[in-house]
Amino acid sequence: MDVDVEGIIQCIKQGDENGVQMQLQQFNKEYAQCFFFDAEQRGRRKQRKLDEFRTNKVREYTDSDSDYDESDQEDRGLILRQNLAVVLLRFIRTEVKCHLLRVSLRTLRILSRDKRVLGPMVTDSALMTFANLAGLTVSDASDEANDPDSDFYDNIIASLAEAKVVQCHPEEVEGDTEPSGQNEEHSAPDELPKSDISTTEGRDLDSWSGIHRTSINEMYRGGIHHKALERGRRDRRKSKIEEEEEEGESGEEAQRKEAMKVLCNVVYNSTWAQERFSALRLMCGLINRLSSSVSCSSSSSVQFYELRLLFLITALRPELRTQLQMEGGVSILTAALESCLEIQWKDQYECVLDPAEPPISLEASQRITEILKILFNITYSTHRQEPSECDAALYRHLVAILRICLRRKCMLSEDTDELQGHTVNLLSALPLQCLDVLLTMPLEPNSEQCQGVNMDCVHTLLMFMERRLESGEKMKEKLTPVLNLLIESCRAHRETRHYIRKHILPPLRDVSQRPEEGTTVKSRLIRLMTHLDTDLKHCAADLIFVLCKENVRRFVKYTGYGNAAGLLATRGLLAGQGPRTAPSDVQYSSDSDSDTEEYRQVKDRINPVTGRVEAEQPDPMEGMTEEEKEEEAKRLIMLFNRLSRDSIIQPMGVDSEGKLVPMSGLNENSLTEERKSESENEAEEEEKN
Repeated sequence: MDVDVEGIIQCIKQGDENGVQMQLQQFNKEYAQCFFFDAEQRGRRKQRKLDEFRTNKVREYTDSDSDYDESDQEDRGLILRQNLAVVLLRFIRTEVKCHLLRVSLRTLRILSRDKRVLGPMVTDSALMTFANLAGLTVSDASDEANDPDSDFYDNIIASLAEAKVVQCHPEEVEGDTEPSGQNEEHSAPDELPKSDISTTEGRDLDSWSGIHRTSINEMYRGGIHHKALERGRRDRRKSKIEEEEEEGESGEEAQRKEAMKVLCNVVYNSTWAQERFSALRLMCGLINRLSSSVSCSSSSSVQFYELRLLFLITALRPELRTQLQMEGGVSILTAALESCLEIQWKDQYECVLDPAEPPISLEASQRITEILKILFNITYSTHRQEPSECDAALYRHLVAILRICLRRKCMLSEDTDELQGHTVNLLSALPLQCLDVLLTMPLEPNSEQCQGVNMDCVHTLLMFMERRLESGEKMKEKLTPVLNLLIESCRAHRETRHYIRKHILPPLRDVSQRPEEGTTVKSRLIRLMTHLDTDLKHCAADLIFVLCKENVRRFVKYTGYGNAAGLLATRGLLAGQGPRTAPSDVQYSSDSDSDTEEYRQVKDRINPVTGRVEAEQPDPMEGMTEEEKEEEAKRLIMLFNRLSRDSIIQPMGVDSEGKLVPMSGLNENSLTEERKSESENEAEEEEKN
C-alpha cells in the first residue's frame, strides 16, 4: 500500500484534521504488526520466482524488466515513508490536538522500526521533541511558529515529484544500476544512511528538511543499500491497536506512552541516537520519571516503556550505566522491584512469602523482568569487588527481594522461567558475600534443608538448572549463569555443596554404563564436559569438580578419565592430585566419599577411561609366538615413527606440573632439570668441602 503523503500534506496545509487522522489510522492499521517493509515483499517475490523456476526448469530472461519495476516500487515506498516521517515530525511540533497527536506518534513509531527512515528522527530537535512528549523534559518542545510553513510542505511535494521523474527514467540513474534490494544483506545492520548521518550531525529538523530533497535523490542515485529489519518478537502486552486503547487511560498518559515507544525504537536502531541521548542528558529526565513513578501508589502503563528505554540505553552506552549507578540507580530500581512485588517485610532481610498468594500478573512480571535486566547492566562488574558497608547492606536488601523472585510464580509458565532466569543472572553479578541472605530463612515444616540450613532457594536453583538442561536450547546463554552461581555458592557454603552433591552426585551403585549415558542430571552435565563450546564445558566440569571437593581421584571416579581429561589438562592435574587452583578461603568439609557395596564388588573391573565395567575382550596376541609378537611390536613402532615424522601425530607427555607438552620439549626439560640438579649437588659438595 502506497502512503498518500501528498494527500496528508494537503490536509495539514488546509487544517483538515479529520482527513489527516483518517489517513494515518489507515496506515497504522495496515502496518500495525509489520516489522519490515520491503523485505517481506522481496521475500515473496523471490519465493514466487523460485517456484516458477522449479516448475518450468527455465529462467525467463524477459522477466528482468519486472525486477526493475518491483525495485522501483520498493524505492518509491521508502521515499514515501521518509517524507512522511519528515512531515509528521514538523506536524507534531505544532499545536496538535491530543487524539491526533497520539495517532501521529503511533505512525512515527511504526516508521521508526525501519532503519532507513531514521534520518530525520535522530536530530537533536527530533529527540528533544520526543523526550518532551514522553515527559523526560519540561522545556518547550520547539521554538517554531505554530503556523504551518507552506514552503516546507511545497518542498516535500517537489521532492516526491522529482523522485517520480527519476524512477520513470531508470537509464539516467547514476552509480549502481542493480535493484536496490540485492545487496542489502551485506550492509551493517546498525548503520544509518550515510546521507542521514552526514547531514543530521549538529543540525535540527529545519536544516535537515532544507537538504532533504538532495539526500533522498542521492540515496536513490547512489545505490545506498541497507539491511532490512527482521520481524521481532511480538510484545505480549498489546498486539492490536484496539487493545492499546484501554479504558480509563488519560490522553496525556497515552501520548507519553507512544512517545516513549518511539524513543525505544530510535535508540535501539540508531547508534547516533544513542550518542545524542547521552549528550543531551536525557538520562536525568528518565531517572526522575522513574523515581516519581515508583513513589506513586498506582502503577502507570508508561512505566514499562520507561524501564525498557532505560534498559536499552544502559545496555548500549557504558557511560550511562555508570551515571545511573552513581545517581543511586540500584536503590531506585530496588524500590521499584519492591513495589511491583508488593513486598511485606518480616525482618531486616526476610520477606513474607505466602503460598496462597496469587501469581504475579502479566504486566507486573514484565516490569520486574525489565528491572532485573537494568540492575544486571549496572551491577555486573561488582561480583569480584569488595563492597562498602553501605553497599553491602543495599545488596543484601536486594538479594532478600530476589529470593521472592525465585520462589514466586507468574500467570504463565514461560514468564516464570524468564523471571527466574533474569534473577539468576543478577544473583551471579552481585558480590558473593551478600548471597548468604539466600540461606538465612528460618526452617518451615515443608522446607528443604541440609544440616539445619534452609535450602529452599538452592533447591529452586537446582530445579531451574534441570529445566534448562532438559530444554537443550541456547545452552551457553541459559546454562552458564546458573552453573557459575552454583559453583561459587558451593565454594562459599559447605552446606550448599553437600546438598547439591546429594542431588547431582549420589553414591555410585550401577557402573554398567558410561557416566555420560542416561537422563540424570549427572549424565547431562558430564555430556556437557565434552561440549564444543569452551565456556559451557568448563562450567559443567567445574561444578562436578567442586562437588568432588577438587579431588582428582574422586573426579575421575564419577566422570571417567576421558571426560575429565579436559579440565585436568587445563588445571595441570593430569599427573594426579596437584595443587588446588581454588581460592585460598575455600574450606571443604572433611566428609568421606565412602564407596557403596555394589561399587566395591566391581571396582577392579572398571575401565578408568570410560568409567564403567567393560566386557572382557579376547587377547589379540593369543596364539602368537614370541618372535611374531616382537615383529608386530617393531611394525607398530615404525608406523608411529612415520606418523610423527610427517607431523600427522605429535607424541605428548605430562611434565612435572601435570600439563601436556610435546615429548621433545619434555625430554629437553628433563635434561635441563637433570643438569640443574647435578650442578646444585656439585655446589653443595663444594660448600661442604
